[in-house]
Amino acid sequence: MDKTQAAPFRQLLLTQQSALLAQLAAQRGGVIGRAEAAADHFGQPEDPRAQLATERELEFALDERETAHLAAVDTALHRIEAGTYGECTDCGTDITAARLYGTPEAPRCVHCQEKVELQQHHAV
Repeated sequence: MDKTQAAPFRQLLLTQQSALLAQLAAQRGGVIGRAEAAADHFGQPEDPRAQLATERELEFALDERETAHLAAVDTALHRIEAGTYGECTDCGTDITAARLYGTPEAPRCVHCQEKVELQQHHAV
């Protein structure tokens, strides 16, 4: 897919990137670090210890998920610049436009993605 064809997907990716960066910044307390934000957020003496631990783990898990999503978006933007966007990174076939509109950061066609997910499921 050339850059002209990829332009609508590029815009979707840039929108996702901006939203993710804003969300991560808000979760991390803006300009302060994640550790400081967590200490401020979870340091209330009236909160039960188990609740604090659960909330902290949930927040870090969400942060990791959003960081991974941001990395996938950045990688997709690099594929647009390289002229390989829309090609499955595993088998080289074209990824359908419907899949890219639904998940513009998708690196694989549906078939290859299903294989990866099946392998991950069996590894667990």
